[in-house]
Amino acid sequence: MTLDPITITIIAANAIISIKGFDDRSFFERYKFNVGSIRRGEQIRMLSSGFLHADTTHLLFNMFTLFFFASYVIDRLGNLNFVIVYIGSLIFGNLLSLYFHKEEYWYSAIGASGAVTGVLYAAILLDPGMRLYMFFIPVPIPGYVFGIGYLLYSIYGMKNRIGNIGHDAHFGGAVGGYAITLILEPSLFETKLGYVALLAVPIIILYILYKTGKLQ
Repeated sequence: MTLDPITITIIAANAIISIKGFDDRSFFERYKFNVGSIRRGEQIRMLSSGFLHADTTHLLFNMFTLFFFASYVIDRLGNLNFVIVYIGSLIFGNLLSLYFHKEEYWYSAIGASGAVTGVLYAAILLDPGMRLYMFFIPVPIPGYVFGIGYLLYSIYGMKNRIGNIGHDAHFGGAVGGYAITLILEPSLFETKLGYVALLAVPIIILYILYKTGKLQ
């Protein structure tokens, strides 16, 4: 696992902008994700909110996760495509949040979680057999099992509005990472078709729940 220059740059940007937001409340309020402000035309928030964090713990958790999975994507897709996956996932996550909360003008959110989840899901798609260790499970978990489980939990969190967590942004980010990776690396349909199908299952479930009115 290596810390590539592009990963360092993204982590530095998140740190600098987040620290600015910690110290400057008006800056934080001006650039956070807020449905009312975005619907009034402040589209910059769709991007800028992904570089703001609530506190140091929030920032460190997202950046540690990014550090762990970024190299999988960079090694396979290259630096430019990694940036496309990162930014695209960030936007996908915020678009899904905007869609599900479009009538809640007060709804706000911040954090790189959508982008990071997109990178995580892209990494799992590229290397579904990777082994991941969780604090509460003593044995390694195959990456694809973790990915599917994480998105199923996100659906549960969206449906039941669990915690002060943007489950819809996480899910949207994963969808972004999944879709963009398949566009950039279409050979996965031939080499890992079974995993491509399995990792699509939570996306299909969310769509069915939404169309049948069972998501709320």
